[in-house]
Amino acid sequence: MVDWLKEATARQDDLLKDLISILEIPSERDIEHATADQPLGPGPAKALAQMLAIAERDGFVTKNVENVAGRVQYGAGQEIFGLLGHMDVVPAGPGWQTNPYQPVIKDGNLIARGSSDDKGPAMAAYYALKIIKELGLPVAKQIHYIFGTDEESEWVGIDRYLEVEPTPDFGFSPDAEFPIINGEKGIASFKLTFAPGLTTTGATSLCRFSSGIRANMVPQTATAIVKGHDLDQLGTALTNFAAENDLVADAEIQDEQVILTLTGKGAHAQEPRDGVNAGTYLALFLSQQTLDEAGQQYVNTISNWLHLDSRGKKLGIAHHDELMGELTASPDIFTYTAGQHNSVLINVRYPQGTDAERIRQQIATTIAAANVTCQIDGHAQEPHYVSGDDPLVKTLLAVYERQTGLPGHEQVIGGGTYGRILERGVAFGAQFPGQPNVMHQANEFMPIADIIKATAIYAEAIYELVRP
Repeated sequence: MVDWLKEATARQDDLLKDLISILEIPSERDIEHATADQPLGPGPAKALAQMLAIAERDGFVTKNVENVAGRVQYGAGQEIFGLLGHMDVVPAGPGWQTNPYQPVIKDGNLIARGSSDDKGPAMAAYYALKIIKELGLPVAKQIHYIFGTDEESEWVGIDRYLEVEPTPDFGFSPDAEFPIINGEKGIASFKLTFAPGLTTTGATSLCRFSSGIRANMVPQTATAIVKGHDLDQLGTALTNFAAENDLVADAEIQDEQVILTLTGKGAHAQEPRDGVNAGTYLALFLSQQTLDEAGQQYVNTISNWLHLDSRGKKLGIAHHDELMGELTASPDIFTYTAGQHNSVLINVRYPQGTDAERIRQQIATTIAAANVTCQIDGHAQEPHYVSGDDPLVKTLLAVYERQTGLPGHEQVIGGGTYGRILERGVAFGAQFPGQPNVMHQANEFMPIADIIKATAIYAEAIYELVRP
């Protein structure tokens, strides 16, 4: 019998050193600075290279797939067991009390962008594999630990990997919650586009409106530029509006324009209620003013159909499934410039029983404006579920129960993980029950004790799944 927690604890200092070396790399997808050798930008490629270098140092066989994905390999056998992590992170965004890429340990928590999503859990799973290797435990399957580098966006890295490398037969992603995630809702983004043509002049006109940095993040801040008369009054009204809604406001007059800013709370788009959407609140405020025709339509559409509508009821897309729960809708990127084609991007997580095209049609029918169109933006992912009777699920839950003393149970989430790329793929940890979900938020952290505990759970789980 191996004391898995003892083995993980003995490696804590080394694990943290390696993890911090990864966390220090700003690995946001950065197409603007992409090159032929770094097609997703320098940060993701550098983080991947660092992870593979750590594995090579420890004697593992590694492979870099075009700087967009990579693999750490161990063991032999007919079947391939897959671990699926990612080295990219969402943008840091505003609101940090520390530098997001200079990890800080405070009160037992490791604070940095990526500490909980997904570099901390990914490193825990790597050290779990390292424990198995260093103890010389027998394995009867190939173990492929696969790293992607744009899980937070379009999955180019993992898709390319699967095009040129073997697909694991089964496995898990250390990128969600314990006790297990064996079901994931479908994910699709829908782009509302407002064609130009309506009048953009008036006593008070909306010049610009912007909010949001990623489709899977509830926007924390929103900014609008308005020109016209009584600008002082508009700034005062925004301050009062913010106070009534527990927001933070700022108004700055420049050259007969006022720059209006609202700050709410960012969150993962899988549960919009965890955040305070600054974009929809600013639109609601502006909808209560008298604006030019085009600007008024833009903010009215947001306030009428999208504000405080996390279940899509106003949009006409609400849907509930007994297994997977409710559909969620999160408007996350707002872009408006007077006289241009303007847009709102809505991120939807949907249970089985509906599909992306049906949702698109429902949104278009609800909005029903001649100059507004709705299209699916990017790739849509269908709902995914692995039965609780599957040996993979049973084994993982048994290990979790054995190591924690807590009951295991099935879970379905709105988040999307690499687990869904495998027919027999799930997500397993590393957020423990009772811990706040701080993924995609400012001041993201993960308790060090939880990283070590997850390492122990992963080590036993991997061994149980690959042992002779």
